[in-house]
Amino acid sequence: MMLSKNRGLKLLGLAVATAALLSTGCATKKYVEGETAAVHTRVDSVEGQVEENQTTLAEHDRRISEASGTAQEALERAMEAGKLAEGKFLYETVLSDDKVRFGSDQADLGEEAEAALAEFAAPLVENNQNVYIEIQGHTDSVGSEKYNYDLGLERAEAVRRYLNMNHGIALHRMSVISYGEAAPVAENDSREGRAQNRRVVLVVLE
Repeated sequence: MMLSKNRGLKLLGLAVATAALLSTGCATKKYVEGETAAVHTRVDSVEGQVEENQTTLAEHDRRISEASGTAQEALERAMEAGKLAEGKFLYETVLSDDKVRFGSDQADLGEEAEAALAEFAAPLVENNQNVYIEIQGHTDSVGSEKYNYDLGLERAEAVRRYLNMNHGIALHRMSVISYGEAAPVAENDSREGRAQNRRVVLVVLE
């Protein structure tokens, strides 16, 4: 009788141990499955971030390839001067004399120029964008090289003053440079070509 009882207790203990082992096995399996799912989720997240970064870089490269030579130079100057945190070219806006009239041989901004600059500034002010703007003055080849350099600089300065005084864009967020007649976009032997070369270019960087 005692042997049967002991045997029964042993069988009961074995059953309990087996049940516990099976229970632990199930719990371990669920834990492993949970951890595996979490790893997959993290991997998917990392892959998504990589793809997003690659897309951003591709877009950046596309913009850079579409930028004018002087815009790329502006980016290099800004990065060398430590002006930019990320070093991104966003876009450039061209105010050419065939569309936005400056006074003849003058740097004064007319109504058309002011309207174009107001349109340029509106989204920057509305979105409170911390961008950096290089304002480039360009001229045609009529006149001496020094005269054209000075005229280009005066026009760029006029744009900078207008954006600061009328739209509140901080002066330290803008710089000016004159290319004078050195970076034409068209031939200077025609009236239309000279009008295209008389321009102010706003290069927006981030």
